[in-house]
Amino acid sequence: MVNMTNIPDQQPKKKKYRLGEMLVDAGIITQEQLEVALNEQKKTREQLGKVLVKLGFATEEVIVSFLASQLGISFISLSEMGLSEIDPKIAKCIPDNIIQRQKLIPIAREGNILTVAMANPLNIIAIDDISMLTGYEVKPVIVLESEIETAIEKYYGTDLMKTILKDTEAKKVELVEVEDIGKSVIESGGAPVISLVNHIIAEAIRSGASDVHVEPFEKILRVRYRIDGMLYEVSTPPKQLQNALISRIKIMSHLDIAERRLPQDGRAKVRLHDRDIDLRISVLPTAFGEKAVMRILDASALAMDITVLGLEPEVLPIYTKNVGVPYGFILVTGPTGSGKTTTLYSTLKLINSIDKNVMTIEDPIEYVLPGINQVNVRSDIGLDFAGGLRSFLRQDPDIIMVGEIRDRETAEVAINAALTGHLVFSTLHTNDAPGAITRLMNMEVEPFLISSTVVMCVAQRLIRVICPKCKEAYTPNKEVLVELGEAGRDIKVLYRGAGCKSCSKIGYKGRIAIFEVMEINENIREMITKRVNSSELKMCARKAGMLTLREAATRKVINGITTIEELMRITTEEVIL
Repeated sequence: MVNMTNIPDQQPKKKKYRLGEMLVDAGIITQEQLEVALNEQKKTREQLGKVLVKLGFATEEVIVSFLASQLGISFISLSEMGLSEIDPKIAKCIPDNIIQRQKLIPIAREGNILTVAMANPLNIIAIDDISMLTGYEVKPVIVLESEIETAIEKYYGTDLMKTILKDTEAKKVELVEVEDIGKSVIESGGAPVISLVNHIIAEAIRSGASDVHVEPFEKILRVRYRIDGMLYEVSTPPKQLQNALISRIKIMSHLDIAERRLPQDGRAKVRLHDRDIDLRISVLPTAFGEKAVMRILDASALAMDITVLGLEPEVLPIYTKNVGVPYGFILVTGPTGSGKTTTLYSTLKLINSIDKNVMTIEDPIEYVLPGINQVNVRSDIGLDFAGGLRSFLRQDPDIIMVGEIRDRETAEVAINAALTGHLVFSTLHTNDAPGAITRLMNMEVEPFLISSTVVMCVAQRLIRVICPKCKEAYTPNKEVLVELGEAGRDIKVLYRGAGCKSCSKIGYKGRIAIFEVMEINENIREMITKRVNSSELKMCARKAGMLTLREAATRKVINGITTIEELMRITTEEVIL
């Protein structure tokens, strides 16, 4: 048993702290280093402590030790205590899923007090959950995250595999490949590994995950799901199964299991409970083995109704009017994973009819659309966006969708198609709607061609929706309401998710899009020919009534659809000109 006398009886102090300012005040880092770290944090969205360690400004031990002293929480070393001294019965008193997700482990119990080692001891939700599940009063202590991971591997790694296999057997997970792979299961490590991969994929589909990450590290193998745009750790299978697990994934996607030095990309189609689901698979060599990412393409989960995507009531008529024009160029912009493809598919479904010839060229085709001619880019044999688009023009099309404008050649062919009486849709990677015009100019497309063809530019993002089953009202403080600008002046109540079983204690379930729709009017056309910058275009569009991404997100917060934290995470503060 762990010697409880070595763990001081301290509890978290009830006060709000800012780690960066505390470290500067203590002289551990400089103000300049903090600013550099904060800028990096905006890009990576990692915890500040991890960013500081990655940049070499401080060590994990120094940060954790300092934080513990400031918060009045004990800082201990699991390695010095000796993991063998932890009673296995105590280590198993908390469910595996909470252990894995929250990065914690119970290490001792004395009377009604359960001491829990945590990487984040201020995670009040986790502490409350443990107290409710076990009936004990929880005393958190802070430890290094790396030590937590080692402890979890020791006490839960092997049992986790048994639990997964038992759960797979109990639920009778039937995940079969649609095409015969013609390979022996012995090559992938045998039936247990097949069951493990089946479980990982099936649970990802059930959870509504868009991606599955299988990541090898020096001592552990980690599995994470991307749900509603955020990555969550779900399990750490035994490290010794790493090669067999990756080999099984490769076999499913017709990749070379003997090649471990080069990246490989493949596809697989599986069936789960009469649902056909496509998997797009990427395997990449890393320092500690191959990492696999599986993109889940589930057509049955795709929202194809344009009215439910998230367009504001006054914006929807503008959008539908412009996508119904007989010819022109319409651009949808946003970063990868912002829902551009879903918006375009929904639009094509809206305007497609028996009297129209609709054609798309994509890289790759994500979903098959009935009644629409879809072509997959094959760069290896010379079929690129520009070449495919030229061929389209000899196929008597009415409506064309180009997966992405990547270069000047593709942009010019698309614009020429719009000039010759076709309605063309495509995507760009820009931050806002006016930025699409600037990006075309940067590709050296003539401004008079842009102003003559572009009908509408749409920027979008995906924002998480509050779980309806645990949605609760609260009174926000004035500092928070500042983020809502003028719209938040008279707000008394906002909403958030408390966390429940339905949303896996996250507080969010599902996502909805926010849109910035810029209709190209005569004033904007004139400004484009004068090569004005995107800021001036945005100012002109706002005068004409355009809602920005920030304003659209604000509407969603005020209407109780999402939280102010999501608004701050997804959108940037705007300067009103």
